Amino acid sequence: MTGSPGGRGRMPAVPPWTMALAAMLSVQLSSALAVDLIETVGPAGTAWLRLSFGALVFLAIARPPLRAVPRTDVPSLLGLGVTTGLMTTTFLAAIERIPLGTAVAIEFLGPLTVAAVRSHSTRALTWPAVALVGVVLLTEPWRGDVNLAGVGFAVLAALGWATYILLTQHVGDRFSGITALSMTVPVAAATAALLGVPQAAGHLSFEALATAAGLAMLMPVLPFILEMLALRAMTPTAFGTLMALEPALGVLLGLTVLAQQPSPAQLVGIVLVVAAGAAAQRDGRRQPPVPGAPAAVLAPPTPPAPVREG
Repeated sequence: MTGSPGGRGRMPAVPPWTMALAAMLSVQLSSALAVDLIETVGPAGTAWLRLSFGALVFLAIARPPLRAVPRTDVPSLLGLGVTTGLMTTTFLAAIERIPLGTAVAIEFLGPLTVAAVRSHSTRALTWPAVALVGVVLLTEPWRGDVNLAGVGFAVLAALGWATYILLTQHVGDRFSGITALSMTVPVAAATAALLGVPQAAGHLSFEALATAAGLAMLMPVLPFILEMLALRAMTPTAFGTLMALEPALGVLLGLTVLAQQPSPAQLVGIVLVVAAGAAAQRDGRRQPPVPGAPAAVLAPPTPPAPVREG
C-alpha cells in the first residue's frame, strides 16, 4: 500500500465509472419510485412537483446571474427549460402505461440517433435501425395488446431527449452546469405546471409532497453531482458508451421495484438496444465550441454533465 507522508494509507480513489453508474441508477430508481406518485397526482402533476423541488435546490446552490445573460442566449435557455419540462411529463406519462424498461429503450432512440447522425461513418447510421428492432421486440406488437398511447408518449420523450442534447451542448458551452440548471429547471417546472397544477389539484398531501421532494433528490440533483464528478476523469465518448446501459437498468429496476417481468424476446430486445447505443456513442462526434466565442458565464474545463429529466 502506498503511504502518505504522515504514514497513513491513502484511501483508493472512487473509479469514475462507478459514479456514472450510480447516477444512472438514481435516474431509473426515481422513475420506478414515481409510479405510485403518478397514481395520486398524475404524470404531469408528478413532473411539476419533482421539477419544482429540484428548481428550489438549484436556486439555493447557485443564484442565476440573470442580469449577465445576453439576450441572444435567452431563447436557448428558455428552449432547454421548456424541452426539459415536456420531456419529463411525456416520459412519466409513458411509464404510467408501459413497462419502465420499454419506455427507457424507446426514449433512448433519441440520443442514439443524434450520436449516429453525427458520426463520420455511414455505418453508424445502422445502429438506430438495430435499436428499433430491439424496441419492436420489447413492445411485442404481435401479442396485440400494445398500449399505443404509452408508446406515443415515449416517442415524444425520445424527440425531447434528442432536442435536449442539442440545446444542452449549446448552453453548456456558454454556462457552467449549476448556473444553467438554476435557470432552466425553474422554466421546466413552470412548463410542467401548465398541466401539472390542474392534474394535481385536490390530490396534494404531505405524503405526496415529501415523496416528490425525495424524487427530486434522486433526479436531477444527485445524478448531476455524480455525472459532473465522473466527467472530470472520463472522456465524453467513454461516458456516452457507459450510458448505453441505461435501458438495461430500466428493465432491471422495472423487475425489482415494479415486478415487471420481461419475456425472453424482450430480453433480446434490450440487448440489441444497449449494443446499438454503445456502438453509436463510440462513433459519435460533436464539433468543439468556436474558439473565442463570447460567453455570459463560461463553463469550467469539466464538460457539462448531460443531466436530463427522465
